[in-house]
Amino acid sequence: MNCSARQITRGGFGAAVLWLLLCPAGRAADPQTILLWPDGAPGSEGRSAEPETVRVTERGEHVVSNVHAPSLIRYEPQRERASGTAIVVIPGGGHAELWMDHEGYHVAQFLADHGVAAIILKYRLAHQSGSIYTVEGDELADAQRAIRLVRSRAEEWRIDPHRIGVLGFSAGGELAFLAATRFKEGQATAPDLLGRVSSRPDFQALIYPGIPVDLQVSAATPPAFLLCGAADQPAISEGLASLYLALRRAGVRAELHIYDGIGHGFGLRADNVGPAAAWPERLLEWLDQQGLMKRP
Repeated sequence: MNCSARQITRGGFGAAVLWLLLCPAGRAADPQTILLWPDGAPGSEGRSAEPETVRVTERGEHVVSNVHAPSLIRYEPQRERASGTAIVVIPGGGHAELWMDHEGYHVAQFLADHGVAAIILKYRLAHQSGSIYTVEGDELADAQRAIRLVRSRAEEWRIDPHRIGVLGFSAGGELAFLAATRFKEGQATAPDLLGRVSSRPDFQALIYPGIPVDLQVSAATPPAFLLCGAADQPAISEGLASLYLALRRAGVRAELHIYDGIGHGFGLRADNVGPAAAWPERLLEWLDQQGLMKRP
């Protein structure tokens, strides 16, 4: 997250106060990019070398598409602030593109600045025009491998392997939910070393997510932080309320926030205003309540 004076001024006084509260003086280390599949992702044969497409919106935000070599962008917290918790951040974009700023870079920087290792997932896109991928096949495989890769590096990255979660926005929220409900335990004899590591996230945070029709929740579903705006489409606002109730009935710990008068796609921007602008603080409070902000 960039806390520049230009961004603060654009958001007005209220946004300036919030932005200063959310931006501590200490900064995390420069992010590191890691390929999920160094030898090429299964199903992307012959396309891994194609460059990603990046467009810049009128407000200067970066939108990525044409992802054939899925990757992670790692934001590491300062050692003295590190909690030992890690979150795989999954941007949205309708499964056709990735909105990398307000649902990726800003979020990851905020988490790292507050002691949480953040790893942005650039995943293949099932709904991009001419796509050869599927959500529940290739996109989910990318999310599962991301969790496994982070867990496999836990000692190296000073992460607790039992404190790795997912945070997804919109279509990325749908993917995070799929990862949290269709996880795979590691197989000791798997030829791929990462296949020996569990893909189950220890918790999930879903921000205005797409909600699959078949919820498939059980007592094994990870604890959930759920958040959206009441003015979002009913499939999301009402769907998220239904998901909350389903989780509670299954005995899963869950917390739900629905902000009145708020629509879709607000993410983390400097010019967000009102109570919904402080949703990252609510997430930190929930993480702390779950015991995930305590330093090891």
